[in-house]
Amino acid sequence: MAIKKGIKIIAENKKAYHDYYIDERYEAGVALSGTEVKSLRAGRVNLKDSYVQVKDGEMWLIGVHISPYEQGNRFNLDPERNRKLLMHKKEIIRLYSTVKQDGLTLVPTKCYFKDSKVKFEIGLARGKKDYDKREVLAKKQANRDIDRAMKNIKKYND
Repeated sequence: MAIKKGIKIIAENKKAYHDYYIDERYEAGVALSGTEVKSLRAGRVNLKDSYVQVKDGEMWLIGVHISPYEQGNRFNLDPERNRKLLMHKKEIIRLYSTVKQDGLTLVPTKCYFKDSKVKFEIGLARGKKDYDKREVLAKKQANRDIDRAMKNIKKYND
């Protein structure tokens, strides 16, 4: 069987971009069971309210909900179980020290297939204040209004 090349995005964590400033991004593999991979192929994953924690020199993905596979019967595992992320030891140590010193957090921003392997994009994030969130929403709304006005002007000039 041929291995498909390229990247197919399964899910994105839009709430992470709303709640945090993402400074850096890292790619990590994840240890999954067979039925979890089948469920991911169907796109049944939720990254909302999930985070990454470093325990005993290992990275753990906490709060990611992968729905049980319908035909999985007894092989299905708990949908909210903690899953081990696979990264190089040096990267884990560097991320752990950065998180401890600077008060940052690690959040999953994307889940995708890369060359038929499941990968997670992990973001090193700083929290946003409420006024920052309102400011970003106001800028988006202003840009939408400008685009709408430009479209109407162009429409009437043609």
